[in-house]
Amino acid sequence: MGLLSEFKEFAVKGNVIDLAVGVIIGGAFGKIVSSFVNDVVMPPIGLLVGGVDFKELNIILKEATTNEAGEAIAAVTLNYGMFIQNVVDFTIIAFVIFLAIKGINTMNKKKEEAPAPPPPPPAPTPSEKLLEEIRDLLKKQ
Repeated sequence: MGLLSEFKEFAVKGNVIDLAVGVIIGGAFGKIVSSFVNDVVMPPIGLLVGGVDFKELNIILKEATTNEAGEAIAAVTLNYGMFIQNVVDFTIIAFVIFLAIKGINTMNKKKEEAPAPPPPPPAPTPSEKLLEEIRDLLKKQ
């Protein structure tokens, strides 16, 4: 079996395809959550703390300067506001995933707890069949 055919067998297996779909959906979900945090959650929080935009919070470690050639050198900043923003993003994503997994586990638990249908009555043994035939014959007489 050649290396190419082994790779093809590996790539076509369901687990790899499921993983790829999960990564793509996860990326799209991340964008949705980031938009939710940036556009819905953080503005009211910023308003509550005095109109602060968390993305803009930083500490300037070195001021912006210009060199001898007149080129601007950007300031060096410690962007702790972006860190706060990312922590809020992560917390919301983790909580939503927690709720989704909890819901899936609850559904699976209900499936497991569903009562199994009662087993069919056992088939009559040969001696029981013989007794039934004798009974039927006696009824006819």
